Amino acid sequence: MKGPTAPKDPEKKNPYFYIIRDKEIFGAKQEDEKGVQFIYENDGRLINSAQITGNISDPNILEQLKTTQGFRTLVHSIGVSVETEEPSDNVDFIFQMYGHNDIYGGGTNLKLSLTGNGVEEKLKLSDVEWSEDDKEPGQIRFEFDTPEILARANVRLYLNEGFSVPEVSEESEVDVSSEAYHRMIARSLMQLGNSKRLAEAIKRAKEGKDVTLAYIGGSITQGAGATPINTGCYAYKSYRAFADRYGNGNNVHFIKAGVGGTPSELGMLRFDRDVLRDGSYPDVVVIEFGVNDEGDETKGNCYESLVKKILMLPNQPAVILLFAVFANDWNLQERLSPVGRLYELPMVSALDAVSPQFPLTKETGRVISKNQFFYDIFHPTNAGHTIMADCITYLLEQTERQEETIDHTAELLLKKPAIGDDFVHVKLLDKKDNYQIAEIQCGGFIETDTELQRTEMDEDLFGTPQFPYNWMYDGTKSLGDPSFELKINCRALLLIYKDSGSNDVGKADVFLDGKKVLTADPRKTGWVHCNPVLVCNEKHSQEHILQVNMAQGDETKKFTTLGFGYVN
Repeated sequence: MKGPTAPKDPEKKNPYFYIIRDKEIFGAKQEDEKGVQFIYENDGRLINSAQITGNISDPNILEQLKTTQGFRTLVHSIGVSVETEEPSDNVDFIFQMYGHNDIYGGGTNLKLSLTGNGVEEKLKLSDVEWSEDDKEPGQIRFEFDTPEILARANVRLYLNEGFSVPEVSEESEVDVSSEAYHRMIARSLMQLGNSKRLAEAIKRAKEGKDVTLAYIGGSITQGAGATPINTGCYAYKSYRAFADRYGNGNNVHFIKAGVGGTPSELGMLRFDRDVLRDGSYPDVVVIEFGVNDEGDETKGNCYESLVKKILMLPNQPAVILLFAVFANDWNLQERLSPVGRLYELPMVSALDAVSPQFPLTKETGRVISKNQFFYDIFHPTNAGHTIMADCITYLLEQTERQEETIDHTAELLLKKPAIGDDFVHVKLLDKKDNYQIAEIQCGGFIETDTELQRTEMDEDLFGTPQFPYNWMYDGTKSLGDPSFELKINCRALLLIYKDSGSNDVGKADVFLDGKKVLTADPRKTGWVHCNPVLVCNEKHSQEHILQVNMAQGDETKKFTTLGFGYVN
């Protein structure tokens, strides 16, 4: 009689930490009909994921995450699990390394095929054939055979010998009914301000009149981190809360105009196009650029110009200033809040709400952890978006309770600006216009670029291309005149050009009235992105000639001018 076979030695359990823990993901529909969730890990995001999600503080470990070589030194294997409603769903996990020479095509793709049954599968790095062009960890993708699948994912890094990490702590579910949660939400109200305009919008909605809520901002307003991005975002959730609370039938309408990675410098240029659209005016506008404006060249002048532009609309809309927060407990509310104080606007701060409770103490406890609130270093999770929506809803509740006030915004708009208002009357010029206000010599900039940054507008899941009426020079096809000239009478002028990580794009030198003012380098940012730059800002209008010339040596490459902003 033969006895049972002795079991094999169990696999040694390497120390590990999470970079994605119990996060909701969503397979957004792609052109090939598949569904993909993109999670970017470059530019310090992977380090931040290790700090927030993995509770890693060891500088040696964090340093290894900067490069592919360091990643290989640190990581033994990657454990991945995905749970979907249908356990048999096929899911591909890809961790893409970016390349030195070819950013998106030169690096190694770490790939693991699994199903949506929630069982962890492992990928050993020793089994991978690595590329010589590897530079850094770039992006994670979850690819589904069928689009629009909602799932929950975990990714953890198992480490090689010689590295140790803290034990993984348990996280309790966020109790939105608790007193601590309500106190957290109440902290978000920086200023109720003069509530007359907002109270009027609420009143009209209750009466069954049409009311439109509009949201303009960066990627958080676009919905980044929310799953699905169109209905999981704070904008949609706060709009629905307004509609459910005050609406009557279908009289409350929704406009969402967030574009990832862009400041109010671009927001003021696209406000007419993306928010006003067919000429109708919103009744409430939420402005969210409090974490995007660090790169604003004017340090708040564009922000205040956008605020005043909206306040001056003929229908007198209410304006709410919303300040989101990054995972390092940072935003720009100190710089930008003087604008809200001057015009007595409602101001809401996610930083004031959540950051004080992140450090866990016996005395205070914690409502939500950073891992639960942040999807990555920049963006909230669904729970984070819900909190931001609840902060706006709290403002609405407090507005209802305030005694009736008199709107004296018109007088406040005549005061000296808090920061600046040079761009209140800025307008957008692109190829769609008939050039009545400008003379344009396209030179070799005769193509139209279709590989553009896309953003999910309103309730849509599909991406709308940004600045489709553009001028592209394509030196890969033929060597035409590598120059573009714009003659216009204005006092302020901005250039919008396309960033890209592609190897076939080149730099362009920008000249104003014969003097070089800047060199536009599309590869500096490294991804497809709209980049506004200020060319001039003067007190009085005069005729200017702006030239965009391909930089010497880059005549055989591409460059796209997306449009211009101008103030007469």
